[in-house]
Amino acid sequence: MAKRLSTRKTYRHGDLRHALVKAGTDLARKGGPGAVVLREATRRTGVSAAAAYRHFTDHHALLEAVSAAAQSAVANAIEAEQARLAPAADPRETARARFRAVGAGYIRFARKEPNLFRTAFSQSQDLRGVDDPTRAGASGKTPFRLLSAALDDLVATGALPPERRAGAEFLAWSAVHGLAVLAIDGPLRSLDASLTDALTERVIDMVQHGL
Repeated sequence: MAKRLSTRKTYRHGDLRHALVKAGTDLARKGGPGAVVLREATRRTGVSAAAAYRHFTDHHALLEAVSAAAQSAVANAIEAEQARLAPAADPRETARARFRAVGAGYIRFARKEPNLFRTAFSQSQDLRGVDDPTRAGASGKTPFRLLSAALDDLVATGALPPERRAGAEFLAWSAVHGLAVLAIDGPLRSLDASLTDALTERVIDMVQHGL
């Protein structure tokens, strides 16, 4: 009689954690933070609960890691938006374009991946996590640090007066995040895509000229 093959997978040290986070991220992409369940992530990776608990003691621990992975995806979306820019002859214009790309990439990601966006900011976090490498994109910067770098470039090129730099991240982030949330979960979700595109440009204009 043929011996039944086991479907259980084996992982090197660290690989299982990555596999569980990936499974959790797939769940989040389909159903948001509420869909991230440790038991389901364990089932999808084909390992025992005991093996999973070595990396994540409970559902909340996995959700924290998936939230960080989602923020990393936001950072990558911002970097992709910046990478599409052609350099301008005037360094100030290049700096302005890169600053605008932070907001555009942020909102574009929210609209394209609403469940991941919800998951990215579903956990109680503070600014101590802005340098967490698990929340960073390919450049090694988190979304917050990408915004900070763009603002620093505005100052360095003379596009933003130095005396107006302090706290500018919080103003810019609040405006852009607010539009993103309204566009995916609030009354603005019923608007045509073209109108939301136009609103995105106007909000970024407002932020840029208001700093």
